[in-house]
Amino acid sequence: MSIANVKDTLTEQLREWDRNYFMHPTSSVRAHQEHGPSHIFTKGEGIYLTDINGKTYIDGLSSLWNVNLGHGRKDLAEAARNQLETLPFTSSFNNFSNEPAIRVSKKIAEITPGDLNVTFFTSGGSESNESAFKIIREYWKLKGQPERTNIISLQKGYHGVTLGATRATGMDNFNTFGTSFAPGFLQATPYLTECEKGDTTHPNYASSIRGMIEKEGPEKIAAVMMEPIQGAGGLNVPPKGYLQAVRALCDEFGIFLIADEIICGFGRTGKMFGVENEGIVPDFMTVAKGITSGYVPLGAVIMRESFRDELASLTDGILFHGFTYSGHPTSCAVALKTLEVLEKENIVSHVKEMEIVVKNGFASLIERHPHVTNDRCVGLLSAFDVFKEPETNTPFQPAEFAAQILSKECEDRGLIIRPVMYKGANTIVFAPPLVSTKAEIEEAFAIFSDALTAFEKRIQ
Repeated sequence: MSIANVKDTLTEQLREWDRNYFMHPTSSVRAHQEHGPSHIFTKGEGIYLTDINGKTYIDGLSSLWNVNLGHGRKDLAEAARNQLETLPFTSSFNNFSNEPAIRVSKKIAEITPGDLNVTFFTSGGSESNESAFKIIREYWKLKGQPERTNIISLQKGYHGVTLGATRATGMDNFNTFGTSFAPGFLQATPYLTECEKGDTTHPNYASSIRGMIEKEGPEKIAAVMMEPIQGAGGLNVPPKGYLQAVRALCDEFGIFLIADEIICGFGRTGKMFGVENEGIVPDFMTVAKGITSGYVPLGAVIMRESFRDELASLTDGILFHGFTYSGHPTSCAVALKTLEVLEKENIVSHVKEMEIVVKNGFASLIERHPHVTNDRCVGLLSAFDVFKEPETNTPFQPAEFAAQILSKECEDRGLIIRPVMYKGANTIVFAPPLVSTKAEIEEAFAIFSDALTAFEKRIQ
């Protein structure tokens, strides 16, 4: 049998095993059963992924907004290998500790805004948000206010898939999955800045954060949670001043503010953290993804030092919350190296420079392609919409048609991006690794243009 035939046989065997034994997250179970995996990737290098057939793609979403430093970095692999050979794992329960967890906690305190100096480690984003909810609710219970359990989040926000995080997510297709719904979660209409400042005459005031606080009573609200920029809900950028208005609102009513920085954190927006674009300091930040550049799982809840100190003063008992892999030494070692690279290679400054390249690319697409509109870009977190009539935001029909087709046209040409079709949106998200060069971004936009040309021919 020839080498080519052996390779084809192996590919088919892997596809069959995948279909039989691997249930994929956030994927169509039926499509997987009928067609198997859409891709089997075997290699990553820089911003590129190569599949089992040898085809190379630009990773235009940093895989899941997380491979910020690109694929195949030897320094991150070396950090993991060294730790695995020394101390692969030890528990952090009962106040046991390890050097990587200590060092990365200190480093996080150095780079976070304000007095966000204390880190509780998890294995990922959903666990981080779930932990924030539980820790905050326990605090209010210890303060003698056990009725303060409600969490207000935003419509179209995404916060994960564990029970509480699912209910905090303001997207119906996620937060109605399953039947055991966690209570105490409310979703407000996003970006009603004037309402949050106190304008009760606005027609949507009742569904604003302030309106919900007044309806429920501040004595029942534990926290407000939001992403600095919404990701999965369509790359929605808040208007200037919105985060500041919400911060002031939370201060007014003595309510904690949680910033979900799982996508925005660690340089993605051209600041180390997304909240820094508006100069606010939340009471908690939840992080994951970019903290290790996706090389190993790790998440965290970062809280104000004053909160930790008050929590300690309220009880001398055990914090009955934690995960086997909280403070995992290997994950923490990779995180420490990731943060070192971010600083040493001036990645955050580079992201601001590449933001200009992306914005120029969008301007060119809008000029050359009549269906491209509503471009937005903060750092290397960007998107545009595809509408039948951009002047009136009139969508193609069926509503999901444009984004799905354009995504496939890009993929066929070697660019992986993310289509968002939630509630009629036709959004294409582009969030490449933070190490992307000007030439690589321009390569991606050349593919965008070719794909749009092919799309335009299809709809004539």
